[in-house]
Amino acid sequence: MPIDPSVAVGAELGATEFSWSESDVLLYHLAIGATDLSYTLETAGLQVLPSFGVVAPTFHMSDPPPLDLPGCDINLAQVVHGSQSISVTGPLPTSGTATVSTRISEIWDKGKAAVIWQEGVATSPDGRELWTTRSSIFVKGEGGWGGDRGSAEPVVLPERDPDADTSYDVLPQQALLYRLCGDRNPLHADPAFAQGAGFPAPILHGLCSYGIVLRTLTEQLLDGDASAVAGFGVKFAGVLFPGETVRVRGWRENGRIVGAATVAGGERDGAPVLGDVVLTTA
Repeated sequence: MPIDPSVAVGAELGATEFSWSESDVLLYHLAIGATDLSYTLETAGLQVLPSFGVVAPTFHMSDPPPLDLPGCDINLAQVVHGSQSISVTGPLPTSGTATVSTRISEIWDKGKAAVIWQEGVATSPDGRELWTTRSSIFVKGEGGWGGDRGSAEPVVLPERDPDADTSYDVLPQQALLYRLCGDRNPLHADPAFAQGAGFPAPILHGLCSYGIVLRTLTEQLLDGDASAVAGFGVKFAGVLFPGETVRVRGWRENGRIVGAATVAGGERDGAPVLGDVVLTTA
């Protein structure tokens, strides 16, 4: 069968050394809509949003991510990014070198789809752990072998007014800017390709929405202090198009921040963008 869990689960995907600079951090922050000088000016106490750690290992790549996973015969057309999280051990350096080691941690059988989980651990040259990422992809048409369906506790939003309720107008060129952060998938730039994939126009990168929402919650509820973020996780619940407005709501709840992101205004008002949003604080 196209996915063989006995081969895939636990498979090590190798270790990759990568480096990043202040310029990379500045570009990333601009690509997710930052305007505060602490994110955009190297002489103004530059800080790094933890979401940068998700893209740092592939920041200088221009090809689509490979899908040659052990035990998995799949192609890009079958794949949808399901969820993403990062946890950090401390503030991310504004420049540096690290090595990321990645493995397939789990595979769930959802019947009509398989869910493949990957975990990556980034370490400094002296062996210190810097951050850990977890991500899942849905592989359409590859479930049904009778495997573990997995478990996921949905985030329940409080039944009260949010502590933050704001919006961000996505720039018409936002996806074209964000693709300079290492994701050149034509789905986010080429109208003909997007229409062939079933969308009326190119869609914004899910990880761009991810960064926008983390930045917004950090600015609104953590006084813009990126070092106060210990972790950030979301489920990708829908698409966002350049030129649309995203509404971000956040609630302080039990020592963490929970939230949601939806489309604001227009024909798609209220459509989900990110769900199960959880920001843990340091």
